[in-house]
Amino acid sequence: MRKKEIEGIPYLGLKRVKRGKLVEHVTMTDIKEVGQKPCLFVEVYRNRKGAGEVPVVRIVVAKDDFGSYFPETGTWSRGRIKSESWSGYNLIWREDRLLEKEMDEREVLQSPEDLERIAGFLGDEKDWGSSRSWWWRIDRRQEAIACKERLRKWERRKRALEERGANTEELPEQRILQYAEDSLFLREHRLYYKKHGARATVACSGCGGVSDRRWKPGQSYESQFEARMEEPRMGAHGRCPMCGRLGKFVPQGKARTTERSTRHLFLGQRYREDGLVVRYVAVEKTWRLELECTDSGDEMTGAGEELMAVEIARTYLEPGKKAQTDFQKHSWASGENFWDDCNLSGMNNINIRPAPIMRETYENMKGTFLRYSAIEEYQKAAGEDINPADYLARYMETPQMEVLVKMGLTKLVDELVRCHYGIVEDVDAKRLDEFLGIRKERVGQLVRHKGDKHILEVMKKEKRLGQNWTEAQVEQLAELGTVGIGDILDYMGTQKFLNRVSKYAGCGYGTMCSRASARLKETAMLYQDYLGMRKKLGYDMTNSAYLFPRKLEAAHAKMVAECNKEECDRRMQEVNSRFRMIRKNYSKLRKRFFFQDDEYMIRPARDAGEIVMEGRILHHCVGGDNYLEKHDAGRSVILFLRHRQEPEVPYITVEVMAETLEIRQWYGEHDKKPDRDRMQKWMDVYATWLKCGNAAAGGMEAGMMAAGA
Repeated sequence: MRKKEIEGIPYLGLKRVKRGKLVEHVTMTDIKEVGQKPCLFVEVYRNRKGAGEVPVVRIVVAKDDFGSYFPETGTWSRGRIKSESWSGYNLIWREDRLLEKEMDEREVLQSPEDLERIAGFLGDEKDWGSSRSWWWRIDRRQEAIACKERLRKWERRKRALEERGANTEELPEQRILQYAEDSLFLREHRLYYKKHGARATVACSGCGGVSDRRWKPGQSYESQFEARMEEPRMGAHGRCPMCGRLGKFVPQGKARTTERSTRHLFLGQRYREDGLVVRYVAVEKTWRLELECTDSGDEMTGAGEELMAVEIARTYLEPGKKAQTDFQKHSWASGENFWDDCNLSGMNNINIRPAPIMRETYENMKGTFLRYSAIEEYQKAAGEDINPADYLARYMETPQMEVLVKMGLTKLVDELVRCHYGIVEDVDAKRLDEFLGIRKERVGQLVRHKGDKHILEVMKKEKRLGQNWTEAQVEQLAELGTVGIGDILDYMGTQKFLNRVSKYAGCGYGTMCSRASARLKETAMLYQDYLGMRKKLGYDMTNSAYLFPRKLEAAHAKMVAECNKEECDRRMQEVNSRFRMIRKNYSKLRKRFFFQDDEYMIRPARDAGEIVMEGRILHHCVGGDNYLEKHDAGRSVILFLRHRQEPEVPYITVEVMAETLEIRQWYGEHDKKPDRDRMQKWMDVYATWLKCGNAAAGGMEAGMMAAGA
């Protein structure tokens, strides 16, 4: 379809607006030559004055092609004129779905000659008569053209698939089985046994023989001359008393008659002149126990084992072409296996997972265009199984991976193999610093960290923000994780920020302690959130009292309260109105539940609004209507445990059952239990005082004595 030439042809223009309230669009048709080929032009106009110069859509249908042009957006569509669903029909220029009768009333032709022109150009073999709409006729022709194109495409794919199969070497099954037996299954055999007294019957899957041997020394003189074997024990390894092969002991009573284990491997072979085909093979080993039913029970008559290799997928890599993977499938209709150039779908998708690579693959690669891919070095550096098909496909797109591997940046290569190309700044760059978007002097530090992506992200931020950090600052910022350091630099220097985070967290950098790293990350995010809320509320960000609060958690809680003030005020007015008994019963509950020692104090909530605020600050669900209803009805009591020196700073929320006085649950920030062991002991003491103290007329001294006892 010559799109530019079609766009340059003048529009037909709407001759006149159709009468009738239901008519939404009027269609004009004409036959014009495009590239010396006749084409049917179908232009749809809005049925109103002033809209007759430019159509909503111009649909062009040729003998073997079609397309739709939208002048308003200047875009082309290859979609058919009509789509349908259970709810009706939808034309390509409509967003709503209508029934066919409604469509005929709203979408009309300018004149009867337009319908004759459409029918004459399409040359319908059948006389559909007036019952078939003009848009339905065009859709039939478009469907026929699309079917022919799909058929031609399928035939090309089929020929290419057959050609790839014809140029692929035979699978060296014996070499694969030998490699699998030696390297994957480690020549593991099964020694099935059944003990009877001091003797045992053993069946070896390696030699297939069955032998009855003494494993326990006898007391008679003759028994010392009998052939002996080691004691068979389930799961232990020993040697067959007949062939001497090493095997795993399996008791007859717990053995399956057939046991299977599957391993996978990759084999790369040369394809055509300088291409490579990576073959993904599954090798299955079967251990078999042969039994015979006799009067005395099942008796072992033999054992055996078998190896079988099945090729699952092939990935073809050729210069100048995209990687193509073919999959072997099974036809349940014919009962035969066949090769296809596409994967299965859904839950049946064939997965190609990392697996060992046969050594001859690297030898076969030396004569191909992938000889400098550094895949062997990458596998050694990774120290585990890899997927060579994925690696080589990414190498064809990004040849810089060879340099990354040889420089030791294996962690970056891992990201590229997973198609995480967000780490690349300029894919066409020749220098590593330009490729990754970092400063040139940072390359050495990145190499020492083997291309750690967190270190890389900080280095990219450094260049983007025009900063010049020290190596220690880069590593410390990487330890903090995803922190918007760019916004923070508007208020303070990098080192000042790092020092403050360390001080607030109470942890140092580079300790290699997971708990310390988690604490630093959490504190950095909390500090960043605090500064963001300060700025949002219009505070003076040059005031050091605002920038560096003494206690970050308390200051953050205050900012949260201020940010949510309007919403919180509405919520608190609502809950205070609905749950009035919480405020009314506060004095009575305080006399019963208030308790304090040298470090902590605990008291009931003053009103429903205070419970809501507690839940918002500590980020848990105590502010929900469920807890408020139970407290208001007297079924449970919500208590606030706080530091005695900071009685208004939320710390832990406690729920106590009103009748049994049992502590049902207690949680701190984000539904966690801070200082769990110590606070649990404190809760136990409080629970004891609560029960015993109230039982003894509510005296605190009696409760403390009971808790001490």
